[in-house]
Amino acid sequence: MQRGWREEPAAAGGCQCGAVRYRVAAGPAKSVVCHCRMCQRATGGVFAPLMEVPRARVTWDGTPAEWASSDVATRGFCARCGTPLYYRSDDTVELMAGTLAPPFAFRPFEQIAVESRHGWLDGLDALPRIATPAGYAVRSNQAPETPVGGAA
Repeated sequence: MQRGWREEPAAAGGCQCGAVRYRVAAGPAKSVVCHCRMCQRATGGVFAPLMEVPRARVTWDGTPAEWASSDVATRGFCARCGTPLYYRSDDTVELMAGTLAPPFAFRPFEQIAVESRHGWLDGLDALPRIATPAGYAVRSNQAPETPVGGAA
């Protein structure tokens, strides 16, 4: 197996509104945190947590919209709610870890493109960790999570 690749269980996930869902068959995967400027802009966050798998192992329910963000990659997203779903190259798809349904345990192997990493990330562990208060209620408009093995 190539460096960083390890066996992972089956997974499922999708967008916020439920229009695009996916299932990933168990097998080798490589998980990274990418700090490149393109990933920052594509996700609206300071990094992209990505799980790379061979494209043939992903089954889609719903059709993601795509945009060629560079000459080497295409990014997929839900055209209805805007959720970023993946970074795709010729043979693999790198799924956004935040779209993976629990209880999948994302375990990054390495951080890449660290020249673009935001320095303030170094101080996060020193900040207080505050849980959502008990009884705090929000009515979510997000679609229910799709469990592994469930209908997507």
